[in-house]
Amino acid sequence: MARRSRKDRRSTETVGGAIPSPHIQRSVPHFDVLDEAQLQQLDQQVDWLIENIGVAFRDDPVSLDIWRAAGVMPTGEHGDLIRADAQWIRELVAKAPSQFTQISRNPARNVTIGGNHQVFAPIYGAPFVRDLEKGRRYAAFDDYEKLLKLVYMHPNLHHGGLVICEPTDIPVSKRHLDMVYAQMTLSDKPHLGAITEKSRAQDSVDMVEIMFGADAMEEHVCIMANVNTNSPLLVDRVVSEAIQVYSSRGQAMVVTPFILTGAMGPVSTAASVAQAVAESMMCCAFAQLVRPGAPFVMGNFLSSMSLKSGAPTFGMPEPVLSNYVIGQMARRLGLPLRCGGSLTASKIEDAQAAYESADSMHSTMLAGSNYTLHAAGWLEGGLSTGFEKLIMDADRLGSYQKFLGQGLDLGSDAFARDAYEQVAPGGHFLGSDHTMRNYQTAFYEPKLSDSENVESWEEGGSKDMRKRAFERWNEMLKQYQPPALDAAKKEALTDYVARRKSELPDAWY
Repeated sequence: MARRSRKDRRSTETVGGAIPSPHIQRSVPHFDVLDEAQLQQLDQQVDWLIENIGVAFRDDPVSLDIWRAAGVMPTGEHGDLIRADAQWIRELVAKAPSQFTQISRNPARNVTIGGNHQVFAPIYGAPFVRDLEKGRRYAAFDDYEKLLKLVYMHPNLHHGGLVICEPTDIPVSKRHLDMVYAQMTLSDKPHLGAITEKSRAQDSVDMVEIMFGADAMEEHVCIMANVNTNSPLLVDRVVSEAIQVYSSRGQAMVVTPFILTGAMGPVSTAASVAQAVAESMMCCAFAQLVRPGAPFVMGNFLSSMSLKSGAPTFGMPEPVLSNYVIGQMARRLGLPLRCGGSLTASKIEDAQAAYESADSMHSTMLAGSNYTLHAAGWLEGGLSTGFEKLIMDADRLGSYQKFLGQGLDLGSDAFARDAYEQVAPGGHFLGSDHTMRNYQTAFYEPKLSDSENVESWEEGGSKDMRKRAFERWNEMLKQYQPPALDAAKKEALTDYVARRKSELPDAWY
């Protein structure tokens, strides 16, 4: 079974000119917005939903058999509505580990999910890409490979995700094989597996077994999978079958209710938060019926919406507040938390994108999101992956890493007493011994920000941040070097992909 915790591993190796950063172990408190009485009110609403309203497990007879075997009889119009004793569901949820480690083929890249650990992963699921030179277009596998290389190289992204963009030039029935293979060969960071169909989930697990071996999979989390419930209160076959495939092998499931408040949940934030928790808890309980102790991450993706157009809105006060509240409730349940990251409805990297992304990401940081998907690259409500946006967002993630991981240094050298003895009143500290000892690490310096005077900026071509990001990702790709991989494992993976592709018909939907 997956281990609940593992000591962080640090690495000083360089990759394509970038020094990889370990994932964050936060040293600052979480931002808790509710008191105990308010949390109890939400718990009561969650329990009421579980016991009186229920969650449907649709189009998957096997999942209903699993519930029946546990003593829960499905009811409702379709015979698939699961209502259960809330205390029993909570007891099942308590079987999931509060913390686990996903290993990577490079042990220095292992990430711990849960507790005080925070892991950043890129955007997931966009069918389009955009860059400053070629504009917006349907994503191709060449785009996917480039984005994956950038994620691998960037020191502030700890996890590869999976669908950094949808490679639409490959049949839907086969593209999962190419994406998982690319994650395993072009990067050595941990990653997610496919979920869109049971056989695709199984392919992902089989490929991971080739990479790590069956014994390692029994002992460790080697792969995670991220799915969305079909809110409101519906778990479709994609979710239930993914849980059966991954959880049965002791691998980690991330289940995230995708709730557009006012559409897939009530317009009130409190009701939608409780609904999200209820949906997650029912999925976690189901995972524990599949395999007790199966690792599980509770997800949150609540978005407000324009009640005039129906379009989702990001960085607004309601979803920001939901991150804080879900964070408290996840810790209350003892479950790791997943939130969205640098979210925006903007089409390009403009002021709207900056404001909305900063507010969204800042709240996930303070809320204690253990696994933050969409931490970099998200544009257009998730429809597009921006090359420049990926680099710009990841650049800012470094500041969160320093804030969360270091907090306020109160060591003896931090009080700089020798500097006060050295510098006279009215003097300056620029040349003091204390400054010389610490100037290289005293402040976080984002690589893309330009803090020089206007004359220097003009001499450099008056480049805005989009242009600087464009130049940086192109330069990074020139420096890319693939991580070493055992030749026998690569050959076995190549053979597996070729065999499975030969067995699968081309399907474009």
